[in-house]
Amino acid sequence: MNQPQLKFVQCLSASGLHRMAYWEWAYRGEDLGREPAPVLVCVHGLSRQGRDFDVLARRMTDRYRVICPDVVGRGRSDWLLNPAGYQVPSYVSDMVTLLARLDTDQVDWVGTSMGGLIGMGLAALPSRSGNPLRRLVLNDVGPVIAIEALQRIGSYLGLPLHFDTAEQGAAYLWTIAKSFGPHSAEQWAALSAPMLTPDGNGLKLHYDPKIAAAFAAVTPDMAAAGSNLMWHVYDAIRCPTLLLRGADSDLLALETAQAMTQRGPKARLHEFAGVGHAPMLGVLDQIAVVREFLIAP
Repeated sequence: MNQPQLKFVQCLSASGLHRMAYWEWAYRGEDLGREPAPVLVCVHGLSRQGRDFDVLARRMTDRYRVICPDVVGRGRSDWLLNPAGYQVPSYVSDMVTLLARLDTDQVDWVGTSMGGLIGMGLAALPSRSGNPLRRLVLNDVGPVIAIEALQRIGSYLGLPLHFDTAEQGAAYLWTIAKSFGPHSAEQWAALSAPMLTPDGNGLKLHYDPKIAAAFAAVTPDMAAAGSNLMWHVYDAIRCPTLLLRGADSDLLALETAQAMTQRGPKARLHEFAGVGHAPMLGVLDQIAVVREFLIAP
């Protein structure tokens, strides 16, 4: 079975250098005669990591060289010396560095939750020579994030947890991720394995607990100010945009999603029934929607 190669790129932050890991899935569409291969970048949510996209990536390698970064502080990437750097603008800067490493002038982007916010930030950047994003998929995220969802995520983010076994860790992860939608035991075990890392005689979650610090400081007033800023960012996007929403999402309100179809890039909206925040893009019907949008002429 096709497997990704783990690579690293050196990035710069206010407190020094850090390595960002990324998983590269080789392009297998030689019959298209396209060289260099088109690039698809898939970026995960707040407390997740790049292996979330394994199923989608395998399905897309007939068309793309697929890149799935571990955002700094997660997965195989370094943890920041100063946790104040765990902010979307810093992540956007890291992605600019990654695109330079990939030696490509144009990419398609799939971003789940936080990964979508990073994609919005990148897609909105002005450029004399043209923005590098060709098409943008926003997975269950928009300029307005419900404060209730922020509070729900904040209730478990950064807890000092320890698990005796991978099965115990997977069971815990399911308690906070049931909104991802139905998964078989085998599917959930595959999604959970990269979320755990050795910790003495057991396992712990893969991410720096300090990513919770900036998150916990968000007040309703700060969230409202952030939403106003993000609407300006969204309105600056010019590339074709697909907005995915879990029909039961508590993070992306239907009202916000509908507004996103009327302004800025006027996103095309597709909802998935029986899913909350956020669709994992690992089942055939979800993959088909993303694929049709990305490869359409």
